[in-house]
Amino acid sequence: MTAILALEDGRTFIGESFGHTGTSTGEICFTTGMTGYQETLTDPSFAGQIVTMTYTMIGNYGIVPEDMESRKSWVRGFVVEEVSPVVSNWRAKQSLPEFLADQKIIGIEGVDTRALTKHLRSAGAMRACLTTELSEEEAIKAAQSAPPMAGSDFVKEVSISETTEWSEESRDWVLVSPTQNQTSNYAELPDVKYNIVAFDFGIKYNILRRLRQAGFGVTIVPANTSAEDVLAMNPDGIFLSNGPGDPSALGYIHTELAQLIESGKPIFGICLGNQLIAHALGAKTTKLKFGHRGGNQPVKDLRSGKVAITSQNHGFAVDADTLPDHVEVTHINLNDNTVEGIRHTEKPVFSVQYHPEAAPGPNDASYFFQEFADLIESAQG
Repeated sequence: MTAILALEDGRTFIGESFGHTGTSTGEICFTTGMTGYQETLTDPSFAGQIVTMTYTMIGNYGIVPEDMESRKSWVRGFVVEEVSPVVSNWRAKQSLPEFLADQKIIGIEGVDTRALTKHLRSAGAMRACLTTELSEEEAIKAAQSAPPMAGSDFVKEVSISETTEWSEESRDWVLVSPTQNQTSNYAELPDVKYNIVAFDFGIKYNILRRLRQAGFGVTIVPANTSAEDVLAMNPDGIFLSNGPGDPSALGYIHTELAQLIESGKPIFGICLGNQLIAHALGAKTTKLKFGHRGGNQPVKDLRSGKVAITSQNHGFAVDADTLPDHVEVTHINLNDNTVEGIRHTEKPVFSVQYHPEAAPGPNDASYFFQEFADLIESAQG
């Protein structure tokens, strides 16, 4: 069936649909990872977006239930150049088209993703419509009338609704169950040394796994949990997760985080968590032209001078000029010099804009989970 991808500036791409059919709108963006399409599809940070994969063939290793990064897929649409007709993976339980059909997500193949990516790099991320039922003219109008990403709160859509304890073998809020091997591997985990509260703004499962592997017992709370309720749990530390949408639209979170920072509890944030810390401290964020998405972003640690290759997924960045004097920029992106990490100089608070859990992706930044443990140990004297 013919599918149309229409951009709000009037450019259109024609291809063949796979997965679901119908009409969907959202911000069109691209990610440069050669692998990891399943992790991309199930990363809540992509909520509200139509995602383009820049690698030429997608779907060759199918869908593996144990590799989900959340309980479902959150993307509004999926754009590829070619879907692999063969699934070559003994762990796979579904093909990519089957998965998208189950998740009611429209896919389009046969698109010149190189041309689309070059257009987005030049014109910037924009609203788009992906449809199997509208004309080109109707699809363009649908894209133009869709809500913009700026000002949108998708955190309410992706966050859990009730406080829960994280354990790999009892994820009743997960779409799938772990394999026998995963369950048995948990016998090898270290004892819990610190108990933390993790805010779910759209948290990825591999962040939770890495926290547990670093010796943390994790209690996950909804995004709108009050500072009072968190402090009543008396956690050793607080983790702020990744998530979708515009961080400036989350004023109800900024207020609570400001109180948590003042409490003196050790705090570690990733991606959206980094931006929310900045807002809680009175700084601002700006929308990037086309965002950072993929596993090949170079980041420099300004303290050590070392450069790491990082996995990233964000469309907004902290405005360094608005940070207060007691906040230090610790990391920058070497492609555009945007802020990639900050640290409070008076409180035990630090964050990074990229993803040290990297599933899949580079592992250069995996040490941050241990750094969080060290921060808690130092705070406890």
